[in-house]
Amino acid sequence: MMSFLPYFSAETWTLLALLITLIVVYGYWPYGVFTKMGVPGPKPLPYIGTMMEYKKGMTNFDTECFQKYGRIWGIYDGRQPVLCIMDKSMIKTILIKECYNIFINRRNFHLNGEMFDALSVAEDDTWRRIRSVLSPSFTSGRLKEMFGIMKQHSANLLNGMKKQADKDQAIEVKEFFGPYSMDVVTSTAFSVDIDSLNNPSDPFVSNVKKMIKVDLLNPLFLLIVLFPFTGPILEKMKFSFFPTAVTDFFYASLAKIKSGRDTGNSTSRVDFLQLMIDSQKGNDTKTGEEQTKGLTDHEILSQAMIFIFAGYETSSSTMSFLAYNLATNPHVMTKLQEEIDTVFPNKAPIQYEALMQMDYLDCVLNESLRLYPVMLRLERVAKKTVEINGIVIPKDCVVLVPTWTLHRDPEIWSDPEEFKPERFSKDNKESIDPYTYMPFGAGPRNCIGMRFALIMIKLAMVEILQSFTFSVCDETEALGSGLRTTWSDTWMCPNPTWTPPPIPSTSLFTASIGSFSFLKSSDPLDVV
Repeated sequence: MMSFLPYFSAETWTLLALLITLIVVYGYWPYGVFTKMGVPGPKPLPYIGTMMEYKKGMTNFDTECFQKYGRIWGIYDGRQPVLCIMDKSMIKTILIKECYNIFINRRNFHLNGEMFDALSVAEDDTWRRIRSVLSPSFTSGRLKEMFGIMKQHSANLLNGMKKQADKDQAIEVKEFFGPYSMDVVTSTAFSVDIDSLNNPSDPFVSNVKKMIKVDLLNPLFLLIVLFPFTGPILEKMKFSFFPTAVTDFFYASLAKIKSGRDTGNSTSRVDFLQLMIDSQKGNDTKTGEEQTKGLTDHEILSQAMIFIFAGYETSSSTMSFLAYNLATNPHVMTKLQEEIDTVFPNKAPIQYEALMQMDYLDCVLNESLRLYPVMLRLERVAKKTVEINGIVIPKDCVVLVPTWTLHRDPEIWSDPEEFKPERFSKDNKESIDPYTYMPFGAGPRNCIGMRFALIMIKLAMVEILQSFTFSVCDETEALGSGLRTTWSDTWMCPNPTWTPPPIPSTSLFTASIGSFSFLKSSDPLDVV
């Protein structure tokens, strides 16, 4: 038997045995964390942890773990221990009480390329400084100033839908909601009107679509997860999850826009970009630590990039889900249209104050966000070891709140899979614990553009429902089979295309929008 083995010296055999031992130890070493903590969870595999479970789908995996292990369980993303929690008091402690001291940062793989200083991935004092500069851009007063700009683009959206309906052609919903979101974001953020609805091949649109294609099977991502020590090396070598050509395009375009502001060739409109530039100018007369409050040139470009990236995807996806929920719940849509006709009779122009006072519209949108939250998961990283509710969370452990699963917890929400806007009525919403409903996150690191997105969505939906009624097609499938999910603190979107249903034998005609259709009335004052 020994004759079949290669001849090595004793020292070589010793080194080989040591190497094999190290490989085995490396593969098994990190997987005793939750056993020591007394936290249940699925059994990890060497090297990859519990990542194979994601084949079921991220939200399915989260829900399965909740049903099997209760409100607290542990998983392993590769070698990284992740503590999953659905306990309300722990959620409050982590996202609010101990946010600044211990849980201020999100998980960061650091291969962000030029976006290393974007608000979404910035850490500690850098994040605080950037957030403090950006927050004034989202006050009620600023948002009201932008409402007129939003109305211009919602009018374009409506006209585009009408033209397509007249052709009786199938419509993919994101092909309308996406450009609308893009146009609103670029015009309010940089005073740039690209009219992407009529220019679908515009570089801004095509490059954003490339940005949102995140692949969990990306070799770079798998390398980081399986061998975390390679992260700093890859970062030094300028590797990035995002296509270099895409980020280069946006940074060059945004730098050109900013350069025009610096030389005085700018519009009088006060937008997000100008507010960030003004933060620099405000530092000219400051000294010492106060000088750090403004943004650097690169930080300004990174925040502008995030405005485009997040604004396009989150708003258009939320609108798509809302339209689907209305199409599959016509009684809700009818009631909402009745409120619209009451507040804005005879298709009256939409006014900001009146829009903000529409109670049932709020209920409908909140319920849609419960079922399809912007962020499927919320993540924070422990800066130091801490004990919460008897559980000792070690330093560098990721703490995760599975928002999708939390929003469908039958102990919190009756008939959780049903679309019931009345859950958020004035009589009922006071009983909703804020740490069981977090579609945009919670605490200091929640979504900074939440109110901006809600206004943009409400405006578009009200104007659409003044003229159209959403309805499902024969080919419509359950949304669950058409969802795309990304890693974390993120969002999802349907991406279906179906043919239109038969035209009814009435004065109404139909054109499909993605997974549903809308009916346009021949009577401009009649809401179907």
